[in-house]
Amino acid sequence: MDISVVIPLYNEEESLKELNDWILRVMKSNHFSFEIIYVDDGSSDRSWEIIEELSAENENIKGIRFLRNYGKSAALNEGFKMTSGDVVITMDADMQDSPDEIPELYRMIKEEGYDMVSGWKKKRYDPVTKTIPSKFFNFTTRVLSGIKLHDFNCGLKSYRSDVVKAIEVYGEMHRYIPVIAKWAGFRKIGEKVVQHRKRKYGVTKFGMDRFIKGYLDLLSITFTSRFIQSPMHFFGALGSLLFFIGFIIAGYLAYAKVFLEAYKMTDRPLFYFGLLAMVLGTQLFLAGFLGEMISRSSNEMKKYHIKKYINFKK
Repeated sequence: MDISVVIPLYNEEESLKELNDWILRVMKSNHFSFEIIYVDDGSSDRSWEIIEELSAENENIKGIRFLRNYGKSAALNEGFKMTSGDVVITMDADMQDSPDEIPELYRMIKEEGYDMVSGWKKKRYDPVTKTIPSKFFNFTTRVLSGIKLHDFNCGLKSYRSDVVKAIEVYGEMHRYIPVIAKWAGFRKIGEKVVQHRKRKYGVTKFGMDRFIKGYLDLLSITFTSRFIQSPMHFFGALGSLLFFIGFIIAGYLAYAKVFLEAYKMTDRPLFYFGLLAMVLGTQLFLAGFLGEMISRSSNEMKKYHIKKYINFKK
């Protein structure tokens, strides 16, 4: 199979049929073998009923329904598990992403050898309250990750199939899939300017809290990607350094008391600083040791409650 299109959605009943017809036209005109996987993230409108109707008309249209709303990352993660195509395309269901971009995204993976290609909404039809924070967010991510992309959060992306099978997306990590892919060993990451369209139906499902959560997740992925396999390298090194500083201070104070006849040691701020450094150093070292034990014994992945599958082979 050439292409798997994964579309996470939440309450997008108005756009689904139109989006589906558009994707089908693109696939037919380019003679692609394909599947479209809709992941309903606990919608409360008629989105799932529409997916059932579309899948009944075409066996290439498949659906996954969550029992409740878990978020976009969870929807993508479960969709990735079920893909069969050589190239996986993701896009949003609100029709702000154009399916006409699919052939070129596919070509860049197959012919230019990219592991992943991320869309860049160079001209956006979003309010200033979204565009300015987004620019700052993308700048920060570029600096911390070293990946030269203009738009990390664009929903329109393409991947080689082995990329989506090798990564796990959870929390709000869908914004950092390029970062996750890089740390998984997939370093040929490209970018393509894509058309961004005005929202035709409904309203955005994301509030301003996404930026707070996004930065917390950026710090999380930056740390875990480097130290998840060996937390002792971080906590142990920092703890040892603090303990060593505290030990030197304690040694100096002991020397001063014995040989320099210094008194009232507990009245000196340096005494408490040394004591604090030794205590914190010990705690950080123990945290690293415990983290090392946990990371070596725990292989449990995130699990989500799926209510129903459509058109997937058992």
